[in-house]
Amino acid sequence: MVRSRSVDPDIGSTLVGRGDAVRELDRRAREALSGHARSVVVTGPAGIGKSALLRAFLRGDACRGATVLRGLCLPDAGGASFSGLRALLGPTARRAFLDDATQTAVRALAPGALDGAPPHAPAVQQAFHALHRHAADVLARRPLVLALDDAQHCDELSLRWLEFLLRRSADRPLLLVLARQSEATALTRGVPTHHALADLTADCRTTTLRLSTLTERDVAEVVREFFPVPAAPVFVTRARAATGGNPRLLGRLLRELRAAGAGPGVGGADRIAETAGRVLAGWARELLDRQPPWIGEVARAVAVLGERGADHVGPLAGVPADAVEDARKVLCEAGLVPADGRLAEGAVRAAVLAPLDAHVLSGLHARAALLLSDAGRPAEEVADHLLRLPSIDEPWMPGVLLEAAACAEERGAPETAARYLYRVLEVDPDSIDIRVRLARVLADTDPPEAVGLLREALAPSVDVRTRARIAAQFGTTGLAARECSVALKILEDVLDALDAELGPDSAPADQELRTLVEAVFLIVGSHGRSTIAATRKRAAMMSLPEGDTPAQCQKLAAMGILTAFDGGPPEPALQQALRATASPQLRLKSWTLINSALVLGFADRTEEALHSLDRVLRHGRKNSAIWTYALALSIRAVLKHGVGALPDALADARTAVRLSGSEQWSGTLVMPRLALAGVLVDRGEAADAERLLAGTEPAWREQYVWTYPRYLMVLGRARRALGDPEGALTLFRACGRALAEAEVHQPAFLPWWMEAACVLAELGRTKDAQEPAAHGERLARQWGTPRVLGLAALARGVATPGARGVELLGEAVRELAASPARVEHARAELALGNALLSAGDRREAREHLRTAAGLAQRCGALALGQDARDALVAAGGRMRKLTASPLDLLTGMERTVASLAAGGAGNRSIAQSLYVSVRTVEMHLTSVYRKLGIAERAQLSAVLRSSGERGARARGAAPPSGGQD
Repeated sequence: MVRSRSVDPDIGSTLVGRGDAVRELDRRAREALSGHARSVVVTGPAGIGKSALLRAFLRGDACRGATVLRGLCLPDAGGASFSGLRALLGPTARRAFLDDATQTAVRALAPGALDGAPPHAPAVQQAFHALHRHAADVLARRPLVLALDDAQHCDELSLRWLEFLLRRSADRPLLLVLARQSEATALTRGVPTHHALADLTADCRTTTLRLSTLTERDVAEVVREFFPVPAAPVFVTRARAATGGNPRLLGRLLRELRAAGAGPGVGGADRIAETAGRVLAGWARELLDRQPPWIGEVARAVAVLGERGADHVGPLAGVPADAVEDARKVLCEAGLVPADGRLAEGAVRAAVLAPLDAHVLSGLHARAALLLSDAGRPAEEVADHLLRLPSIDEPWMPGVLLEAAACAEERGAPETAARYLYRVLEVDPDSIDIRVRLARVLADTDPPEAVGLLREALAPSVDVRTRARIAAQFGTTGLAARECSVALKILEDVLDALDAELGPDSAPADQELRTLVEAVFLIVGSHGRSTIAATRKRAAMMSLPEGDTPAQCQKLAAMGILTAFDGGPPEPALQQALRATASPQLRLKSWTLINSALVLGFADRTEEALHSLDRVLRHGRKNSAIWTYALALSIRAVLKHGVGALPDALADARTAVRLSGSEQWSGTLVMPRLALAGVLVDRGEAADAERLLAGTEPAWREQYVWTYPRYLMVLGRARRALGDPEGALTLFRACGRALAEAEVHQPAFLPWWMEAACVLAELGRTKDAQEPAAHGERLARQWGTPRVLGLAALARGVATPGARGVELLGEAVRELAASPARVEHARAELALGNALLSAGDRREAREHLRTAAGLAQRCGALALGQDARDALVAAGGRMRKLTASPLDLLTGMERTVASLAAGGAGNRSIAQSLYVSVRTVEMHLTSVYRKLGIAERAQLSAVLRSSGERGARARGAAPPSGGQD
């Protein structure tokens, strides 16, 4: 560390990270002062600390005993002859230095005396020799150190004389030190000053010291000078990244943070990005003000074109290609433009463009768009500039915007596509095609806006085929916008119009169009509590399609749902769902896959159901279809809950709630909250579930078959878990009434009758429990899958006392063990164990209770597992206490990977120690983050510590071999 007696307010009182440079200067000074003339050129970008280094060196021990002359060259003095030498000597030093000089030397240093004269001119050469003679006299008395700061602004004659002096004083105690900005090289290339400085630098006695940016350790040392408390590592890292290690920028950043009351902790680190943006913006204005105008033009062109228009900076700025390259080097050295050629910070870009008025700026964007279009650049690059124009007034512009919208749709950026299409709609506000296309891209991100656009497109003058396509789009979008009644009426009118205008013997394309409208009609109608019965009747009059086209598949899947709701044997509905998803070549609509997945789930074909939903999720993720993605994710959570995969169900439901909660339509999509609440009840968090349900809007949950009965069911289960059996019973019966009113007889959908029978049995009202149990048995016998048969046997078993009840509960255990319903299987084992315990068979009871507890714990059903454990202990059994650790959500491999990662192992190290691929480790970590609700690796340690996890090293796993890979 070098202590400077002249404090730079931006850098502080210490020179940090300059030890090597100071030692090199001291070494050269010792050589020079021992009689071997030396020259040192200190170079680096603005703010790097050249002047501070020069001051510290000149006032140090190395220069003690020498005559030290220091000067600062000014930007506007470079054209005046000997301006650098006049700055170096100064008025006082000049008188001392030239007290007995010849009149030639005195006249040469007079301002303007030799302006414009070349170095080889006789008058100049006479002045050179006269000045050298007097310099030699000074050197004869004591060593001489000449230091010139900002030498890039020095005039040619002064530099030539310094080179002349260096050559003529090879064996004299002379040291020349010049500090210059490295970015100035590009500006002076080709001018005499550049050549003079290059010749001096190339001299064998000259050493060039290029000052580097500060390292992270250096930054930490500077931070200590500004703040009295230790700095958090993240603060130091972000401070260096934000300033590029430039000392002056770093000092300004730290000073602003300190003035704002921010410390060097994690909180202060969070404020660095915003503060650094302001600092960099001021830095940009300051630097550009000192540069020639054409540098600013290039900077503005770079700011307008962004990172993808680098090849067109010159034409946009009106600057030749070689000058553009020079300007880039200047901006790069100044820290405004990194090596890739784009302005690094949004604040810097804004600062560069701030002096321009709106008209000039829009003109630049218009020219940039035309340049990029003529160069054949991608449409989105061109359209990004068109978006910034006040009006789209050139004939070629709408076509570019339409092409850009198509590209944005293809890459899954609907909101970007919508921005392009809105600008086209400004040009052609009456275009039906643009409205329909815009509504399509907004269907998942802004359903109400999409529905409004489609309503405007459904003008009476539109032909029936176009109206049919718009009506189909309105129907599926209306589901998200919760305008099902309006959509159903529109679809019904269109179906009647198709019949009237096209007739029964229409062309294949018209038949496909009608099939599409019918499919959407069935989808929309099957959602409403008040419309499902009429929809079912209309469906009964429709022909069953083959499933050879996307529309036919969509209709098949919708008919499959209605058939499944009838509650008959599963084969017809199952075949319709399987046929709807059978063709891998067809691009199936999301509702085809969702409805098929629901039918498959009812039929205990869970793996196939999950596969269909995964296809929906992949499509939603790729296309940023947030509404569809959140819905499919919540349905997958319900299916996973049904098969006892509660950790995965919890993760899916939480993600669905988080995604939908950030959207303006969040209140209309109730399913994610219902799915999450259901999982929370089984996790033993019934109070949280009840609070979550209370946050749903009645208007959106009570209209629909899929949400209102489920809301009643889940709330009833929460009330039961919270010790309110009577309230739970009321809710279960209300669920049954809602299903009956909608004529939904599917026993696997919401088995309220099983829940009601269990509550009544717990209340000692076994006779009353027989009614819902009998109702469930009738439905289960018709559907006939192992799950519903097991649930029916469970309901009848709890409602039947004595040995017959035990027999029925044994039947429930056998049926549910053969089904994918693991949580219900655990419930049946618990009920059978309790019944055996009541019958006095403690030994047999303990076996079933132990099975119930273990199965429930493996599923993550903590409340059920705790009930089973308590019953087991009461029966004389032993079992360790169940915990609600977040780690219970993880699989064994996920827990191992998480522990190793929390211990500091990188992905590659974990992969090697577990003999798996790095991709597998990444997949497990992604799942861990999702299940534990964390966002980054750094949070793992805190979660594992709070859960009592001792870490992989304590368990004997391979020790970590490094940080993150």
